[in-house]
Amino acid sequence: MAKFVFNMPDIGEGIAEAEIVQWHKKVGDTVKEDEEFVDMMTDKATVPMESPIDGKILEIAGEEGDMVSIGSMLVVIEVEGEVPDDVAEENDAAAEAAPAPSPKADEVEERIEVENSDASDADDAMAADPSPPPAPAPTPAPEPEPAPAPSSKVLATPAVRRRAKDLGVDLAQVKPSEEGRIRHGDLDQFLSYNSGYGAAAKTREDEEKKVIGMRRRIAENMAASKRNIPHFSYVEECDVTDLEILRAQLNDARGEKPKLTILPLLITAICKTLPDFPMINARYDDEAGVVTRHGAVNMGMAAQTDAGLMVPVIKNAHAKNLWQLANEIARLADAARNGTAKKDDMEGGTLTVTSLGPLGGVATTPVINRPEVAIIGPNRIIERPMYVTGPDGVERIEKRKLMNISISCDHRVVDGWDAASFVQALKKLLEKPALILVD
Repeated sequence: MAKFVFNMPDIGEGIAEAEIVQWHKKVGDTVKEDEEFVDMMTDKATVPMESPIDGKILEIAGEEGDMVSIGSMLVVIEVEGEVPDDVAEENDAAAEAAPAPSPKADEVEERIEVENSDASDADDAMAADPSPPPAPAPTPAPEPEPAPAPSSKVLATPAVRRRAKDLGVDLAQVKPSEEGRIRHGDLDQFLSYNSGYGAAAKTREDEEKKVIGMRRRIAENMAASKRNIPHFSYVEECDVTDLEILRAQLNDARGEKPKLTILPLLITAICKTLPDFPMINARYDDEAGVVTRHGAVNMGMAAQTDAGLMVPVIKNAHAKNLWQLANEIARLADAARNGTAKKDDMEGGTLTVTSLGPLGGVATTPVINRPEVAIIGPNRIIERPMYVTGPDGVERIEKRKLMNISISCDHRVVDGWDAASFVQALKKLLEKPALILVD
């Protein structure tokens, strides 16, 4: 028997450490060669670690949420026979990449040297007990009891399900929207006709949850953005009645193409507006003091997932038509939610759009996705009466569909006049949507 100290490898992203996100194996478990045993998160992606050798895990570097330096001990694996030379050499190279050995790695190496100095005693002990008792695993925090599985016949988002559960509402009793999916509005309507529900809020026990993985990255990025960027926001109201008519007409004639939401139309309008406002489609390097105004539009789209907010990027959005944008939006949103988004899908954004859909509110003040210098937030479409001047020049009251557009900008790079002028130009396209389709 031999002990193999597997060091955290250099995964080639120029990082000094990575975070333990999830252990797939615990102390005492066996692991096979090339089997994934832990997920490590860098600043850019989650990377699964695979075992280079068969054996049993004797020790792990820490709990989920702990940081592990490149080249320091990740796991100690007990193997039969000797460690192959090629595995040992590759592992030693990873250890040499570390800026300084971690204390835990030093302790493990010292203990192995002492054990190897008396090989015969170690062999006798191993013969007497071929399976030495493993080191105790870190005690995990108690997990909340799992919620009962919802009925497969009910379609609803996780947020709606959580809200219904908190209110004690059986979603099977709620009438869904036309699409067959229960939304917050459907739940509100059900509650308005069933006043007994939600009359008294349920008491919940306090729950501590460690902030790790994607949630920690989001917290760090948002804090850095608000700490370093002097934000300002601007909101303008747009009449999107004609835009919604155009969207309905395009959907009626779409054939096998995907159904259009307002987002592809909005992105196309933004891309057509940006050439006159290059300061909006830019990234600011704080350390170098350099602003790069990009010609291509790589549009980030904020997507809510179970792990938190992710921002996949539509590359070269300016070169895509409405249907191509719709396909890419669906692909990236699905990849973000099911955890299959690739590293390239998450990098290179030059401007971000964030939308809460029907929950969009009247106005938002979104936080900039650093190092970008602006973020655009369409809000909820609402219907209300407006004074409209007809072709005959006579004013009349009509029911119109209105939507507010919010924009937050980095005041070090974008002036208030620039942001307001950009939104006014964007408003012109949204209110005369035929212009969006004109080359």
